[in-house]
Amino acid sequence: MTVFRLAFVRWLLSFTPAAVNIPWRERARSCVGALIGIGITGASMHWLLGADTRVPLLVAPMGASAVLLFAVPASPLAQPWSLIGGNIVSATLGVIASQCFGDPVVAAAFAVAAATCAMFALRCVHPPSGAVALTAVLGGPSVHALGFRFVAEPIALQSFVLLSAAIVYHTVTGHRYPHTKRGNAEANRQHDAGATGITRADIEALVRQRGELIDVAADDLQTLLHEAQLLAYARSFSDMTCADIMSREVVSVAPDTTAAAAWRQLERHRIKALPVVDEARRVVGIVTRTDFVGRTAFGLRRMRASRFSFKRDGATSRRVDEIMTPAVCTVDASVPVGKLIPLFAHYGHHHIPVLDRSKRLAGMITQSDLIGGLHRQTLAGQLRSA
Repeated sequence: MTVFRLAFVRWLLSFTPAAVNIPWRERARSCVGALIGIGITGASMHWLLGADTRVPLLVAPMGASAVLLFAVPASPLAQPWSLIGGNIVSATLGVIASQCFGDPVVAAAFAVAAATCAMFALRCVHPPSGAVALTAVLGGPSVHALGFRFVAEPIALQSFVLLSAAIVYHTVTGHRYPHTKRGNAEANRQHDAGATGITRADIEALVRQRGELIDVAADDLQTLLHEAQLLAYARSFSDMTCADIMSREVVSVAPDTTAAAAWRQLERHRIKALPVVDEARRVVGIVTRTDFVGRTAFGLRRMRASRFSFKRDGATSRRVDEIMTPAVCTVDASVPVGKLIPLFAHYGHHHIPVLDRSKRLAGMITQSDLIGGLHRQTLAGQLRSA
């Protein structure tokens, strides 16, 4: 009997909700978004319909849709086609069921089942749409009187308004929505299969093998795996700091240095970037060969042909602070090398200035420095374990 009790207790504990590791700021953002989304939807219906009380200003399923759109916008169930397609097809089938079956229970069961089947077929599964189908059946005489108008008003109209509010809100607050599938070029750039060993095709094949709907997009699964590998890789090199691998003899220029002089420095030292520092050796920008090509009057072809003919192009008077990139990614010398891996691998940086405790320029790290440092650390680890 004791064994049975323990098993029963474990079974009950299995229903305990998992911890939600979402920052309070993100929770507040989601709540404010739902407030704005439902408010705009209701106000829009009131403005468009005026005194027409036959059409509901808001239907209950929109509240559930708002939770998905604003609280879990990355979910495949919260994407625009899921919302629009799911709600419209469910409303249509709900109206058909209410007109074909006299028994409301039979009509409700048929409407929800048919809506679920249709959403799977059309790839627009949206859980609140089941409630839309149910509303069409059990909404009462006022809803039944609308007939197929219920599909357009209020369902389609409210769905489009809520979706528009979600797109604008996420854009304003700096979040990606819709969570569209990345193109092949971007996916390959962000997640090199040679580095992670896992491709998008592997993720999709695994999802198909499970044989059930997983509420995470394949792109997001690939991103999580990629970032987890970066964290694991960074942890294995936690003892090495930026000071251990940086180049200490750094060539730098002042903001008032002419573009011609800066270019000669790049050519003389055969480097690709120059940190720009003020009189106190604090980094105020960085200038690369790309800055010269893209932001000056002379182009790459002319630079190669004339070795930078400044006088002919009238660029002698241009200063470095006119063409440099002022927003510079920097790191402290004490930062573990593992922290650099995402900066180089994920954000596309090629040169990162290193600062000392006084926030002055102490060195520079390139991708070659990082690879060399990691290689030395790997060899040292192999020698210790031998």
